[in-house]
Amino acid sequence: MTAPLPLYASLAALALGYLLGSIPFGILFARLSGAGDLRKIGSGNIGATNVLRTGKKGAAAATLLCDGAKGALAVFLARFFLPPDAEIFAALAAVLGHVFPIWLRFRGGKGVATFIGIALALNWQAGLLVGATWLLAAAVWRISSLSALIAIALAPAYFFALGSRGYVAPMLVLAVLVIFMHRENIQRLLKGEEPRIGGRGSRDAARS
Repeated sequence: MTAPLPLYASLAALALGYLLGSIPFGILFARLSGAGDLRKIGSGNIGATNVLRTGKKGAAAATLLCDGAKGALAVFLARFFLPPDAEIFAALAAVLGHVFPIWLRFRGGKGVATFIGIALALNWQAGLLVGATWLLAAAVWRISSLSALIAIALAPAYFFALGSRGYVAPMLVLAVLVIFMHRENIQRLLKGEEPRIGGRGSRDAARS
């Protein structure tokens, strides 16, 4: 039986994950690319999808990669420097930091890229399945939010199937959070109003 995680380790992992997760790469790359304040563009969201609405594809790609990398880095650092299972707290906090960053009055992104980043770090096979599911769904339906919802919803099942059962519960908690953050997208999907990737209106549609 694994020994209980010491309180100091739990707190350290939470702080590490939150601080890394709260880095607003979308805002940083949008400014560097000359797009201006991302919070005043499109949906106001700080994620890669909204950066793409600015027309700055390089900035959007950099945001996607860095939002995923910060989640993975939180997990790797917790594994290297802290006792076993601390990575779970770091993973949870990284997504929470992205969604609710203190620097932005707790108004952040929706956590999809960071979720995939921690999934890859916790179990790279499960993470690849999550990413592949997003890509496949995007190729079929060409709707970013729908692809994310499908991939995120299946993530706990992938971890369970691959034997990482200790990570199933935290992944389920995070999946519920990310899906909740997409509640407005879900409403538009039900109405058939969610914009398609690269389709007319995708740049100006809100909160996809």
